[in-house]
Amino acid sequence: MPSVLFVCTANVCRSPMAMAIFRKMVRSQGDQWKVESAGTWALKGLPAAPKTQILSKKNGEDLSSYRSRPVSKDLLNSFNLILTMEQGHKEALAIEFPESSQRTFTLSEMIDQNFDIPDPIGKSMEDFESTYKTIEQALSVGYERILRLASS
Repeated sequence: MPSVLFVCTANVCRSPMAMAIFRKMVRSQGDQWKVESAGTWALKGLPAAPKTQILSKKNGEDLSSYRSRPVSKDLLNSFNLILTMEQGHKEALAIEFPESSQRTFTLSEMIDQNFDIPDPIGKSMEDFESTYKTIEQALSVGYERILRLASS
C-alpha cells in the first residue's frame, strides 16, 4: 500500500495541512493510500490549530477530530515515504531514527528545491493561507515523484 507520513514540529499546523491536502489529492484512488502526520516535538492528543481547521474545512477536508502525535520508530517504519516541512526536521529524524533516513525528504525536495515551509503558528490567517498554498503547490508539482516514492 502506498504510504506517506508528513512531519512538522508540533503536528498541529503544517503536517496536518499537508496530510489533508494530499488525502484530497489521492481520494480518487479509494482506500489504496495511507496518509498521516506526526511531529518531532508533538504532544499527543492536541487538536489541529483552529486556523488550520478553518482552512482545511474551506478546502473540503474536516480536521475536527484530528489529534497530534509524536514521531516514533514504529510509526516511521510503517511508511514508505516521510516528508518533513523543514530541513531541521529531516536532520532530527536522521539522528534519532537513522534507519528511516533513506525514506525521509523535505517536502521542497519533491520539487527539486531546498526551502523550509514557514510555520504559521501564532500568526495571522493570511500567514496560514500562505503556508497552505505553499504546501498545496509543492504537493501538486511534486505529485508524480511523491506517488513513485510512496509506492516503493
